[in-house]
Amino acid sequence: MLRVVLFLAFLIVPVLEIWVLIQIGQVIGGWQTVGLLILDSLLGAWLVRREGRRAWRGLQQALQSGRMPDRELADGALIVAGGALLLTPGFLTDLVGFFCVLPFTRPLARRALSWFLGRRVRLLTAGTPYGMMFPGGGSGARRPDGGRVVSGQVIDDPAPEDARPVPRRPADS
Repeated sequence: MLRVVLFLAFLIVPVLEIWVLIQIGQVIGGWQTVGLLILDSLLGAWLVRREGRRAWRGLQQALQSGRMPDRELADGALIVAGGALLLTPGFLTDLVGFFCVLPFTRPLARRALSWFLGRRVRLLTAGTPYGMMFPGGGSGARRPDGGRVVSGQVIDDPAPEDARPVPRRPADS
């Protein structure tokens, strides 16, 4: 599923970016569109540098105080990802990049990242003894094939393809 989403993203996003660039270029002009892209990139670079420094200071403070820097590490990852998106030419990727970098939208991006990664970890550890370490992972977590895992043991394992009943057509009269 993730591979299909990534494939479609790498196929559709560039086409959408080109379409948006053409639409904006028709409204404000070609040189103005290029100037807006350059201004957007400069603003993004300045913002990534500023927020990166802030995240680095927060990481150092968390380590010095002896607490786990989970929020700071997530912020750093979002700033790096947002910076990469801001470096790519286009307005759509810049919107997502600014969403990851801006300090007032980053908590929303952090929650989305945490939800996505938590879901992936629970799914990947559902059939292992480590599934109990994650909330929902060891107590009846559903596997992609429909089976359930409880305490590291697979239960309700779906029948193999060849063991499933084959629907029969009504006899021709």
